[in-house]
Amino acid sequence: MHTLLESLRLENSGVPIYIQLREQILRNLGAGVLTRGDQMPTMREMAVALKIDLNTVRHAYDELERMGAITLVRGRGSFVARPPPAISVREQAKQIDSLAKQTLATAVAAGIDPVALADRIKALARQEE
Repeated sequence: MHTLLESLRLENSGVPIYIQLREQILRNLGAGVLTRGDQMPTMREMAVALKIDLNTVRHAYDELERMGAITLVRGRGSFVARPPPAISVREQAKQIDSLAKQTLATAVAAGIDPVALADRIKALARQEE
């Protein structure tokens, strides 16, 4: 848990803080820093550590829950979610399209060339295989 808090860096880039937080948590999930069932820092711990408003953290956590990345358990905390059940090819295509559009918008907002980003994603995917 502490590794997650230490790895988070918020920037004054024009990208909303809750989006930066959400994306960095997702990257940590993808990198294996967090694994399914791990308990997340509390929203209050996250807000204090990052010196941001509690509602900003809540917004990021709510989005992560909607995405299925974490599970909020009232009175117990937030946990990295179990992998989602298999979905249909059509639903997967919709999710891929949505994620691609979201990633492109984030890249453009950060001043990153979308083609360069796509090339980097391909290279990283090959490394994972």
